[in-house]
Amino acid sequence: MTIHLWQAFLIGVVYYLGQMGTPWVSLAGTHSIMRPLVNGALVGLILGDPVQGTIYGAAIQLPFLAWIGAGGAVPMDTALAGTLGTALGMASGVSPSVAITLAVPISLIGTMIWVLHMTVDITFVHMADTAADEGNINRINFLHVWPPQITMFIFSVLPAMLAAYYGSGPVKDVISGLKGTPLHVLTVIGGLLPALGIAMNLRAMTAKGTLVFFILGFMVVEYSGMAILPIAVFAAIIAYIYTKLYMKKGSERA
Repeated sequence: MTIHLWQAFLIGVVYYLGQMGTPWVSLAGTHSIMRPLVNGALVGLILGDPVQGTIYGAAIQLPFLAWIGAGGAVPMDTALAGTLGTALGMASGVSPSVAITLAVPISLIGTMIWVLHMTVDITFVHMADTAADEGNINRINFLHVWPPQITMFIFSVLPAMLAAYYGSGPVKDVISGLKGTPLHVLTVIGGLLPALGIAMNLRAMTAKGTLVFFILGFMVVEYSGMAILPIAVFAAIIAYIYTKLYMKKGSERA
């Protein structure tokens, strides 16, 4: 598969929309697009095969199941991992397991991009301080939105576009040189990484009152024979009712 320049640009735009602090698709939209499962499907749509994109994105999502950014820190860039991991995986024709091994180091590179544009954004904060001293509210509003977003757009779209456009060829060459045992090792490692993500997620689910819902869901999936969609609907209803009762009980105590 060949990634054309316009496709590489759109992949970069998907990465930009999945960055924290992007206001155009709302906070919920940004936190959805930053997930490899979602941005992988979007990249697959751009490359003409949304089903394969979803498969790659779902595989890359697994190691990042327990991902969380605390206090503005970004330990791994899931948006870049999903977009570039899916794009390079589909372009090079590797299996989703191998794409995972590509996505994990890519996510670490994304943290450097994040730190870079946050460092540049400090300049706009000082400019806003000066505008505040002058009482210029319109300039403060302008500096709060447009310069940071333009900077983020450049620092997000440009690296992702260049990597998607020029990176597929080198990745194909590297994968061709690793055929045999090295590629098998990468596949095995890629198969282990999702287990790590699932284990971290399970650890977060062992809190009091949470594990029982996981066990209930597992039993329903395993023995009811129901499709995943109606199970998800029932789970959402149960979560809504439980949350309402729990919040009501908490308010009565207060």
